[in-house]
Amino acid sequence: MIDSNSARLGECPLWDPEGERLYYIDSLERKIVELRQDGSDRLVWTLPVVVGSIGLAGQHRFIAGLENGFAFVDISGDEAKIEPIGDPEADMAGTRLNDGKVDRSGRYWCGSMSGDRSMPVGSLYRLDHDLTWSRVDTGITVSNGIAFSPDSSRLYFSDSRMDRSFQYDLDVASGALSKRRSFVETSAYEGRIDGATVDTQGNYWGALFEGGAVGCFSPEGRLLRKVPLPTRYPTMCSFGGSDLDILFVTSATFLMSKEEIIGESAPGALFAISGLGARGFAEPYFKVGKKE
Repeated sequence: MIDSNSARLGECPLWDPEGERLYYIDSLERKIVELRQDGSDRLVWTLPVVVGSIGLAGQHRFIAGLENGFAFVDISGDEAKIEPIGDPEADMAGTRLNDGKVDRSGRYWCGSMSGDRSMPVGSLYRLDHDLTWSRVDTGITVSNGIAFSPDSSRLYFSDSRMDRSFQYDLDVASGALSKRRSFVETSAYEGRIDGATVDTQGNYWGALFEGGAVGCFSPEGRLLRKVPLPTRYPTMCSFGGSDLDILFVTSATFLMSKEEIIGESAPGALFAISGLGARGFAEPYFKVGKKE
């Protein structure tokens, strides 16, 4: 555990190799947190809106899925500055952007969710280099689990409320998705896949929300192992550190009672797990320019 501050909804641990800093968000508290690999030098910026997800876009700069749309967020000063891009769901009530991730071509993928996590009214979006977006899938309840295979030919996605994760074929040049198929039915396991990442061997690591662990799945969807955590509610994981061999895991408390929070040893904490024998990929940066 490298940050014991109890997040209501910790998400998006991001290791920035250039600045050698770790970032994560407390989504519901509208915060972006920066710290060193060991948890020291902790800094916090508060935003005016709920933060669904962030991706690297430069030093102290992020592409973000906020409750009111896509935006750039700059934290180079004492206060966070927001540069709105646009809201793909401006005409929809009761939804917001949630899980998001930058692919290795520099595009930002982000899904939306129903506010009460009960209706399949969310979508999956691709934000391109020219800052235009495309709706690439629909009928989603809670968007999560976005990750990319090592060769970028497959995109992983989880509708966590429905206990289902999927694979798509991904055209690297155009960003087009095709051939959606089932990957993991998490109803067979304790917990459901929330945020996720992929290691250099192509294995898919997913935080098992309500399951108190991170699950490692083969590219075919077979559970290889579970890494237990001292909290029931892990939310997202990613590799980082100088050798990209530390798995950082965020967690949440927003579904916990006061008694449950008191009863856990590390509620809402940020964890750093080493010695897994796995390495990940450096987080890509979002690229602005002409659409390829």
